[in-house]
Amino acid sequence: MRMNFAARLTAACVIVVACTVGAHAQQKPCVTASKFGPNDQIGNVNHITPAKTLAASKLVTTGKAYRLGIETNKNTPAFGTRTFSITVVQPDQTAGTSLGPNRATYNDDIITGWVGVGSQLDGLGHAGIDNLYFNCNKAPDFAMVDGLKKLGVENVPAVATRGVLLDMAGYFNTDMVKEGTAFNRAEIEGAMKRQGIQSIGKGDVVLFHTGWMRLLGKDDKRFVSANPGLGREGAQYLASLGVAMVGSDTSNFEVIPFEKDAGLYEVHQILLALNGIHILENMNTEEMVKDKAWEFLFTLGPARITGGVQAIINPIAIR
Repeated sequence: MRMNFAARLTAACVIVVACTVGAHAQQKPCVTASKFGPNDQIGNVNHITPAKTLAASKLVTTGKAYRLGIETNKNTPAFGTRTFSITVVQPDQTAGTSLGPNRATYNDDIITGWVGVGSQLDGLGHAGIDNLYFNCNKAPDFAMVDGLKKLGVENVPAVATRGVLLDMAGYFNTDMVKEGTAFNRAEIEGAMKRQGIQSIGKGDVVLFHTGWMRLLGKDDKRFVSANPGLGREGAQYLASLGVAMVGSDTSNFEVIPFEKDAGLYEVHQILLALNGIHILENMNTEEMVKDKAWEFLFTLGPARITGGVQAIINPIAIR
């Protein structure tokens, strides 16, 4: 028996709906989705609540402040082809002239170069997985030449939270940890036990001291080409604890040479793309280690460059 037009249309619609439902059922969820919702652009920094900041402020017992940033200049060793220079000019003051009846003079400065030089914050738009970035953002949709349209560093709020410094050089009983040494869960917990640190929790900032800063200005080629650092399992472990940021006193942050079977900068992917954890590179922790400042109030207000991928920073630790 022939089906009339209405019956055939109904049958076709049923088939289409069934196929559509089946296709959706087979689709995998976005692996970089944020647990803080589809509009989230700051990741685990969400864990830094007013209550967290208030609790961290109670860690201040001596009032001593440490600047964690290194000097940034044309000689600062940097990754790949990155360069940096500063030019000082005297606008409208040619031939040594002055301005106005009070003979005013002034200097201005122009920076030419890359943001990812020296002490820096890696924003959540820095590292992706096959062009997929944190919270399901696809590169063609937000990574524009004139700035990121999402995940820019301008979104990072004022940060004041508990900081934890892990002295890995002390843990390995050396002045400078050898390149290629990975810090995974066993090493992290071993350093914590050695230093009497009871826990690492949500919203904390964890810094690693390796002694690698001793190479700055002495062997810059070695400084940027390799280093000890966080391993894949260590990154996953810290992510499971809910940390907000992770940093070190090295240029590449993660362990170089990479661990066996590891991909290219896979630790960056685990932290930034998969878990929304910001990375801090070239953190100067030498003085803090001398003072055994293991727990402290960590503060950071990165430059709010709209659409920026990274930011030159000078965090302050107060104990």
